[in-house]
Amino acid sequence: MSISDAEQLFQEFGGEENIHTIALHAPTHHTPGGIPYLQLPGVVVLARPQVDLAGLSGFLNGFDSALRFPQYLDDPTQLPDSAQLCKIAGQVCYMSFGPGRTLNAQAKRYFDNLKSSGHGSVLEHANFSFLFYGISRSVTHELVRHRSGFSFSQLSQRYVSGRMLRFVERPEYRNEQQLHQQFMHRIERAAEEYNALTHHLLEMQQAGVDILSAEARTDLRKKVQQCARSVLPNETEAPIVVTANVRAWRHFIEMRASSHAEIEIRELAVRVFLCLRTSDPILFGDYALEQLSDSTYSVKTPFQKV
Repeated sequence: MSISDAEQLFQEFGGEENIHTIALHAPTHHTPGGIPYLQLPGVVVLARPQVDLAGLSGFLNGFDSALRFPQYLDDPTQLPDSAQLCKIAGQVCYMSFGPGRTLNAQAKRYFDNLKSSGHGSVLEHANFSFLFYGISRSVTHELVRHRSGFSFSQLSQRYVSGRMLRFVERPEYRNEQQLHQQFMHRIERAAEEYNALTHHLLEMQQAGVDILSAEARTDLRKKVQQCARSVLPNETEAPIVVTANVRAWRHFIEMRASSHAEIEIRELAVRVFLCLRTSDPILFGDYALEQLSDSTYSVKTPFQKV
């Protein structure tokens, strides 16, 4: 099943969009024993480009008036800031600011030409920062393998206490009663074991066991938590802030939103695409969604490896 309307899927997934926010939030559930868990990735756009076109005036006014470069600032078509930034970067390369330039109204054609030629360097100027939550440590182990153009800041289990402990249920478990029940029992046991181990380690620390001793209060907690975390499964939630440029995000989408990608990270990648497509339909409008036989989605583009 081909789906061309990413906006519709964004709404079906409960997307939130306004002047300040683009997000796909994920609800928190609880086991009978009160242990919190999530079933879907939460994706929040924390930051995106903001362009000051007026800042170009001093530069454009410095050339021969016959070139009419200042007309560039009067283009009536407004682009998303990320697309505008990348378009400026590309047009600087050829000083195409005069009447013969590609107008903003033809921005899609302009970027399609760049993508088809593989000239993706201008896409590296626009950065998007996300908060991902409702994702497991299995997912983040895969996510941080994306290095070029990416920056990561992830929850540290050494510094975060069990009070913030949450878990993530894999897609395969959600609609199969036995697997779902086993998941809930498993995370209840993991949380109980983590709390029991933390309590025992604190008692050992208070008794003066050398390997757990430390001078600063923060180091005392760290010594306990870095030991207790060894019992936590890969299903433990691992919130992370990720920043990358458009070229890097496109690579991420093509690799991780593919039908061949692991299902858990594919759910995340599809939601990342939906948020990016909502933010900038020019730079991310060449992708098509496809519903797979398991009711999940994949994403494809004719412009691969830009």
